[in-house]
Amino acid sequence: MNRMLPCFLLIASFVGADTFCVDAIADNWPNWRGPTSNGIAASGDYTTSWSATENVKWKVILNGRGASTPIVWEDNIILTMGRGGKNVLVSYDRSGKHNWELKVGNDKAGKHKKASGSNPSCVTDGKLVFAYFKSGDLVAADLQGNLKWHINVQEKFGEDTLWWDLGTSPILTKSHVIITVMQTGPSYLAAFDKTSGKSAWKVDRNLNAPEEAAQAYSTPVVEWIDDKERIYVLGADHATGHDAATGKELWRVGGLNPTQHQYFRSISGPVLAGSTLVAPYARGGSVTGIQLGGSGDVTKSHVVWTTLEVGSDVPTPTFLGDRVFICRDNGKAKGTLTTLDLKSGAVVDQILLEKNRNGFSSSPTLAGNHLYVTREDGTTFVVDVSDKAKVIAKNHLTDEFTVATPILVDGTILLRTYEHLYCIGK
Repeated sequence: MNRMLPCFLLIASFVGADTFCVDAIADNWPNWRGPTSNGIAASGDYTTSWSATENVKWKVILNGRGASTPIVWEDNIILTMGRGGKNVLVSYDRSGKHNWELKVGNDKAGKHKKASGSNPSCVTDGKLVFAYFKSGDLVAADLQGNLKWHINVQEKFGEDTLWWDLGTSPILTKSHVIITVMQTGPSYLAAFDKTSGKSAWKVDRNLNAPEEAAQAYSTPVVEWIDDKERIYVLGADHATGHDAATGKELWRVGGLNPTQHQYFRSISGPVLAGSTLVAPYARGGSVTGIQLGGSGDVTKSHVVWTTLEVGSDVPTPTFLGDRVFICRDNGKAKGTLTTLDLKSGAVVDQILLEKNRNGFSSSPTLAGNHLYVTREDGTTFVVDVSDKAKVIAKNHLTDEFTVATPILVDGTILLRTYEHLYCIGK
């Protein structure tokens, strides 16, 4: 079986359906988890040391509130924000110069103190960029900032009933841009034609999770298997696999909330590690390894392992080979980097980055053997994970609050706070 990571989808239209090469898009970061959609940067020479005065190539003031992680395509660094009551899509070039901006729809402010109406990150196929806002506005623009189409998903399919703020980012398949709505009330996946914005399909995903447990803020992942695309979704006490062409559910795994806890909403997203879907759940209470494939309810046959009390509530894990890296962010374990064996789920390593009252909301990013983990107070830890995990640098850039994930592309690190966008490099 030929499995390919999601960056194939971004280059298929350029280099043909039988080609997969991370380095083909090494100079770009097309979605919030990067070229392979799992938090792994392509090869590059990235600094491990910086401060407010060292190795900062530039910074720009962001005149608006937003939590989205930037994406990069060619000479566009693109992010979202709310400003003056409007949703704003903004592009800067690689030197920090303002390229363009597009205002579309009315900003719906965040409820949570950490959040905004612009939490989801954009995604691009190298031709169009797609943005999704808490207000329900879903937008497509070209890379010159020209609006191509605009719909409001909530006006089309019903109001948002999330208790907190929209967090899931849109994803792409070869033909469609797809959003997931997992909430108390009608939940669904919906696909729209990338070129026209016309509705392609919509499928219900109502799994009878209790109360807030029905709500999720996680972003699905996409995989290409032989000649077909698959979508994997985590939330509402289940992981599900779907046919990307139709949205049809192919399989499901339940039991992620065995006590039927009412408040196990899901924020941390799934990670596609080879043929295993790594699913953090239960407010960090569990991590489950799921063997992909099968049909129907595969809970008994395809759950390979479940490890308790090692997960993350908000940060999405990443992996290297047979090791999964989780930045734990809750309770006494806050700031603990835990390494699991991908095959067994066993804890193989665990270190405390630093004892500190500040939390972690961004997800870890891996470049080679270096893991970059950013804390909410603007401090980034660089951890050597070539063997036993070891912190090799602690870089305090700013006291500005940040929840965005650091992105590493073309030898530079982009870090977004609520006040600025920073470019870090040698």
